[in-house]
Amino acid sequence: MPNLIPRLPALPAILLALALVVPSAYAKAADTAVPAATPAQTLQQLGDQLAEVKSALDKAQQGKPGGTPLADLRTRALQVQDQAQQLSDGLAPQMSALQAQITVLGPAPAKGAPPEAPEVAAQRRQLDKAQANLNAQIVQAKSLSLDAQQLVGQITGLRNDQFQARLAERTGTPLGRAFWADQAHAFPGDAARLHRFVASWAEGWSDAWQPPNRMPFLFCLFAAVALVAGSGPVLRRLWRAVATRWLPDGHLRRSATAMFTALSTTLVIGFAAKLLQLGIDWNGTLDAELDALATSMMHVVTFSALMAGLGSALLSSRHASWRLLPLSDIAAQRLQRFPWLLGGAALLTGAIERVIRNTGASLPATVLWHALLALLISGLIGSLLLRLRHARREADALGDELPRRPLWMGLVSFAVVLGVAVCWLAVFTGFIALAFFVAAQMLWAGLVLACLYLLMQLARDLFDTLFSPQGRSGQQLQAGFDISPETLEQASAVLTGVTRVLLALVALAMVLSPYDAGPGELAQRAAQLFSGHSLGQLPISPGAILGAIAVFVLGLLALRALKNWLRDQLLPTTSMDVGMRDSVLTLLGYLGGVIVFALSLAEMNVSLQSITWIASALSVGIGFGLQAVVQNFISGLILLVERPVKVGDWVSLSSDVEGDIRRINVRATEIQLWDRSTVIVPNSQLITQNVRNVTHGSAQGRVRILLPMPLDTDADQARQLMLEALQAHPATLANPAPLVRLDNINASSMTFSMTAYVRSPRDVGAVKSDILFDILARLRAASLPLSTPTSMVVRNLGPLGEDSPAAPFQPS
Repeated sequence: MPNLIPRLPALPAILLALALVVPSAYAKAADTAVPAATPAQTLQQLGDQLAEVKSALDKAQQGKPGGTPLADLRTRALQVQDQAQQLSDGLAPQMSALQAQITVLGPAPAKGAPPEAPEVAAQRRQLDKAQANLNAQIVQAKSLSLDAQQLVGQITGLRNDQFQARLAERTGTPLGRAFWADQAHAFPGDAARLHRFVASWAEGWSDAWQPPNRMPFLFCLFAAVALVAGSGPVLRRLWRAVATRWLPDGHLRRSATAMFTALSTTLVIGFAAKLLQLGIDWNGTLDAELDALATSMMHVVTFSALMAGLGSALLSSRHASWRLLPLSDIAAQRLQRFPWLLGGAALLTGAIERVIRNTGASLPATVLWHALLALLISGLIGSLLLRLRHARREADALGDELPRRPLWMGLVSFAVVLGVAVCWLAVFTGFIALAFFVAAQMLWAGLVLACLYLLMQLARDLFDTLFSPQGRSGQQLQAGFDISPETLEQASAVLTGVTRVLLALVALAMVLSPYDAGPGELAQRAAQLFSGHSLGQLPISPGAILGAIAVFVLGLLALRALKNWLRDQLLPTTSMDVGMRDSVLTLLGYLGGVIVFALSLAEMNVSLQSITWIASALSVGIGFGLQAVVQNFISGLILLVERPVKVGDWVSLSSDVEGDIRRINVRATEIQLWDRSTVIVPNSQLITQNVRNVTHGSAQGRVRILLPMPLDTDADQARQLMLEALQAHPATLANPAPLVRLDNINASSMTFSMTAYVRSPRDVGAVKSDILFDILARLRAASLPLSTPTSMVVRNLGPLGEDSPAAPFQPS
């Protein structure tokens, strides 16, 4: 016994694991025990199920008592529709395979032609028979799917009519005597029905307490109590260790903690309810009706636990740093009990609804309970709003800095105030069905909005952490796929936005779901939000869209990895120059992009007819407004293939644009000027206009210098000095040899022309400057001036205007 005491805290975790494993094992064993049905048997079963739904719908329309609820009928019809559609889709590949085998055999011999071999004829008859049977099954499956779809529409219309009539129905007001007189008149019958219901449950409990079932019942009861009472600390310690080990410190850990709190609370209480159900009905002690009620109550308990756990996780009254909602500490502490109170109200509502349904309570009793529940739920919600307002006023009085209140919180508060007012007004004016519907919808909408808010925060924090340039995963993406930090931030923003839009659409479908819809119907409604649409002849479905996006993203990543490998490893080992490598990579990017786009279209099941429709639309667009774009695109391909100019070339255009080509894009080419600015030139101009390519091929640079000197200069000496300066520079080529010519002579000077060649035109400027410095030094050392000194004669005029002897003046 002493050795077991330290292990007691681990008992809830063990029980939780058993509760997870045992039902799944039972389900797996049940699945493996049932053999798979043939398509013909499945079609027969679906037809029988659809006939049962139609029969039950006829009884419901005739108003016969004891009929199946319309919500259950709609769910069953939807299941038949889905199964029939899946069967039809599953038989299509078999039909294609049979058709391929028949095609291999070729057409049957014409009349009068020699007969084919007996083996071939027998195989053809067998294939034709199998094809006919398979085609009949496909037609029958599509017919069942269509019938089920029409039946779903009929049931939906009938439910809407009943629902609108129920909301508009007015009963007696609780403020009047007639209302309570009806209650007194119906009370004896309701009391008798409730007594029988309690007696049946007491019998079930008594059977569960009998010796064959007592020990399993006590074990399940003890396990449920231990799971609820002792699993909290264990799960919190476990999550703290996991979060510290695997999650980075930041917003993601906060939102993930809130999600874990909500899910752990839901799962623990839900599994505890499941254990209680198993304990009571261990050996099938409950009849079918009580067992269905127990299962339904287990779902209600799980729903209520989700509401309580989610609210507690969002408030986080004990840890302000974990709080997701923009609330002050005072407001969180004031509201910490309300998630559990609202969860208890949801549990009470679900329990009373199911008791009313199972006991067949009278209409006055149902109206009374609906009125009380509507007042209870709306009163709790109104009290929550009042406490929140008082908390804000108290925080203002204390001078605390309040978090900024988002717009959506103001809109939600206004809607809630309006809903509470409608509930109380409807109850006391006799529209109790409307009041109960509004109260229940406030609970449901609050749960959906809370889930939406938590999932949005989690998605944002998850993508921010995964694509953070400073995070570990972000640095690995940058190193592995050569992605810039800006691209990672953009990817995070785009994925966050897309995820939020999808979550908002799903939440909208859930909030606007039909009254009293079950979980299967809610899931079906959310799925129908994204399916059943088409763009022209192109069907749109969530799976096809997600698959196409996955193919597109993975294809682009693979293409980027291939280009990086070629650029960094393979192409540098070849004899290609830099411009040729860039052209190869650009063409590969265009070709790979087209292939990836085609694969994405194929994943979306885009047919050749759809592609032809898209091409026709593009051709019309090209004819009206995209001529220049297409012209530039084709010109860009010509530049990359023919390569009259390439990246790194020094080009000069007739429009006074001169510089280096930095990049050739799909539509235009980037040319960097000498002042480091960039000019975007359409590709068509490089094809249709005159372009001077200074560095085309292995072009050499020419250094040409014109130097004027005085007429009295020793021309041979000057020529020799200039030639020596040209030959002495290490960058000038020996072939062609440097050359010095006398270019011009006028009245005051002679002009020498010096020419030398260098390996590249880009070296001309620097070499010319070096040679000029060298020539100046050589001329100065040889005392050869570059200009003749100017002489000035000064004459003095005498008194009679005669010239006096002049003295020459030499300027200093």
